[in-house]
Amino acid sequence: MASKVYFADLRARNPEENTISKIQKLFDEAGFAELLGEGDLTAIKIHFGEYGSDGYINPVFVRQVVEKIRAAGAKPFVTDTNTLYSGSRHNAVDHLTTAIEHGFDYSVVRAPLIISDGLRSQNVADVEIGKKHFKSVKIGADIAAADSMIVMSHFKGHIVAGFGGAIKNLAMGCAPAAGKKEQHFSTSPHVIQDKCIGCQKCVKICPVGASSLLGEVSMIDPNICISCGQCMEVCPAGAITIDWEHDIPNFLECLTEYAYGAVKGKEGKVGYINFLLKITPDCDCVPWSDAPIVPDIGIIASKDPVALDQASYDLVNRQKGLVNSSLQCNHEAGADKFKGAWPMINGTHQLTYGEEIEFGSREYELVEI
Repeated sequence: MASKVYFADLRARNPEENTISKIQKLFDEAGFAELLGEGDLTAIKIHFGEYGSDGYINPVFVRQVVEKIRAAGAKPFVTDTNTLYSGSRHNAVDHLTTAIEHGFDYSVVRAPLIISDGLRSQNVADVEIGKKHFKSVKIGADIAAADSMIVMSHFKGHIVAGFGGAIKNLAMGCAPAAGKKEQHFSTSPHVIQDKCIGCQKCVKICPVGASSLLGEVSMIDPNICISCGQCMEVCPAGAITIDWEHDIPNFLECLTEYAYGAVKGKEGKVGYINFLLKITPDCDCVPWSDAPIVPDIGIIASKDPVALDQASYDLVNRQKGLVNSSLQCNHEAGADKFKGAWPMINGTHQLTYGEEIEFGSREYELVEI
């Protein structure tokens, strides 16, 4: 059965058509108020953005959802979990500092910020799901304890997922460091020695000391590596890789099972909004934002995360790719832009598997507001 996905484009010629009013209307048209009970402690799952990135969702947009949740009689808080890799969001102190410096202050969003897995990512809830890869998953305890949730996701590319939207925001974004490690477990980065230039960037950035220089080339100790992928992102020579054919499908299934677990127990209590703006080739977890691969498109909302991500994927691929971007191919309208950025990855496997585990439907009806 097709799920309804509500779409607002970015055209505006009067105050009733600005982006703020469109977010408010999307919230209403998608029926999100009916998901919230009186007095609900409602999580707004957001990505605060790594320091140096600027692709994260505008905190003024988050404020509109906060106000709608308050109007419905619930009590919103804005949340994320700490990262597995080193960076500006590895612990709650640095994470909150980064969030505030990116504009997610109470004076802007009018809701408290809570890092759901605690100071050092040890505030964890085990959630039983009984799926193929995981019988239970680890979720940030304060997200698990929330009564309801609105998931706000920046739709963009990703170095190992192909693309990231609501599913990835739930999976990695709601998991503590230990849960992120479980999802990445199927990927094993290794060095292509004849491509390594010995720059040691992977050595310097590795959060657990798995990378080292052996002579003039780097090596990664598989017994220490936590598979966070940070070394792949910083390698200027493209000398660090994984087994794309075998590792990625398992990774995407693990990702999707974690997303399923992030909302387990909140059935009928979760709404999703994807922002198809600044559609960069990389996740907001990297400390930069590359040029967008397509023009800005709009904002979409649904109660079905699989349908929402499918619609987002389709809307992106309808666009003509931008010439001055990282797209290697597939610039024409209708071509797969995420394959154009990451040719080794079939990111749609997360949608196929999501439908298989009854997390949602890939069939959707796009309702323009």
